[in-house]
Amino acid sequence: MPSSSKESRFPIGTRILAPGKLVLAGEYAVLDGAPAISLAINRGVECIIRAPRSDSLCQTPQNDSRFVSPALSQIQRPQFYEFKNWNPVTSLDQGQKPGFGGSAAACVASCYVAGLPLSEALRIHHQVQGSGSGIDVASSMLGGMIWAENGNYKPVDPICPVVIWTGTSARTGPRVQQYRAWTGRDAFLSKSAYWTEYFLEDPILATQKLYQNLCKMSQDAGVAYLTPAIEEIVSLAKTYSGSAKPSGAGGGDCVVAFFPDLDAEDAFIQECEKRFPMIPIEVSVSVHHILPE
Repeated sequence: MPSSSKESRFPIGTRILAPGKLVLAGEYAVLDGAPAISLAINRGVECIIRAPRSDSLCQTPQNDSRFVSPALSQIQRPQFYEFKNWNPVTSLDQGQKPGFGGSAAACVASCYVAGLPLSEALRIHHQVQGSGSGIDVASSMLGGMIWAENGNYKPVDPICPVVIWTGTSARTGPRVQQYRAWTGRDAFLSKSAYWTEYFLEDPILATQKLYQNLCKMSQDAGVAYLTPAIEEIVSLAKTYSGSAKPSGAGGGDCVVAFFPDLDAEDAFIQECEKRFPMIPIEVSVSVHHILPE
């Protein structure tokens, strides 16, 4: 992390790259302090430092600066900060929201510029968003794959999934509210914790069990989790001896899949991409900067 002098130490032209995330296990349950596993990926938010402008401090997608202004306003000599999507391989329209935690990545990028720690990024993001577990903020700040439990985070060896875009975006907020209103969460939380831990040993079986647990939760809690596209992708993964589930709140966005070997994975990809866009990803390091040449 840069120093906390509150004065920008980065020259004009510096790029700050804040990764997005894929939640691989423990969705919803993490809101109650149960364990979850999240992977930082090389798709997120890029901040480019420009020469100061008199009319504004920053430019963001959709002109929404709520998640970046609190950190940037603490810099004594603010430059101009241009935030945009970081997509090494653009396979989706810019207007689409694949569910990689863009607001969290933007918040982390701004805190990195200002020299603020993870705790401050978590506070700012929660204050603006009003809810959430913070796992997307932690993934972007820490990089790699992390085990998150009750607000604590530790690194674990990365497991990289196949990522499929369902074709539709989904809003997390209303689903989280519906989940929180459900009072019968004990059994769901217990099963989620067990299979999240087992994920590190056998991601295929654990993903299958986590998916079943989430489907049961969605029925009992009235959460709009499944879509025909999700069900089709999950069924197709099973055909090739793998397993799949949504990454995140469901209702659309992305599905992650795991397979026993590369032959099964390649066969799945060849068949799946006839109907759905595949999203190539790589595991990302933590938020970082690239100085101008």
